[in-house]
Amino acid sequence: MTTGFVRASLRLLGVQAAWNYERMTGLGMGYAAEPLLEDLKSADPARHAEAQIRSAEYFNSHPYLAGLALGALVRAEYDLVPGPQIARLRTALTSPLGALGDQLFWAGLVPAVMAAGIVAVVYGAGIWALLAAVLGYNVCRVATGVWALRTGLAHGAKVGSAIGSSWLPAAAQRIGLLAGLLVGIALPLASVWLLQAEHAWELPVAAGTITVGLVAAWTLGPRTNAVRFGLTAIGLAALLAWGLP
Repeated sequence: MTTGFVRASLRLLGVQAAWNYERMTGLGMGYAAEPLLEDLKSADPARHAEAQIRSAEYFNSHPYLAGLALGALVRAEYDLVPGPQIARLRTALTSPLGALGDQLFWAGLVPAVMAAGIVAVVYGAGIWALLAAVLGYNVCRVATGVWALRTGLAHGAKVGSAIGSSWLPAAAQRIGLLAGLLVGIALPLASVWLLQAEHAWELPVAAGTITVGLVAAWTLGPRTNAVRFGLTAIGLAALLAWGLP
């Protein structure tokens, strides 16, 4: 299953590519599960056909932790767990993984990395701080995805207990505290830096960015958020920084 694990891990990176209102990320989960279910095809063709259908059913949770559910559900198929029990496991994992993922990434790691990047820029790191922030974030994201899939495959239907005893719940809580600390440090430093900026346009650009963010949040609602807008602003800042003397 080693080759299948690698292929499934890569497919999980795009688990939301087939998102739709009927099944949410279910089709993406089914696509990611396919390489892991190949061994079941020769061992039990009938079970394999049923497993393929079940793997693409409705699923809506945090995409970065979807591997926990995918691995657990695939392992449950190999363990010959009854179909209705697998369906209940799938439903039971939806909300906890969504809450943990939101807390760990959207409310924790993303603002922490952004704030750390801002502090580094203020102290002269320039474009390298932005690149390091993006690289560091993606390393954490990929490592978490690999761990999640491996953990799900190892524990199957008992994945809930494995999650509870793992590093994940404590990390999700602590990263939020770290994010609050870093954001609290970054905001006054960035404000002073902009007020003392050598380039006269930097302060108006910052004010304009904030204004655009507020207008986007007001008009687009849930289609935009601080994470998406913040990452977009960082990307534009990185492109702009390349042209600065």
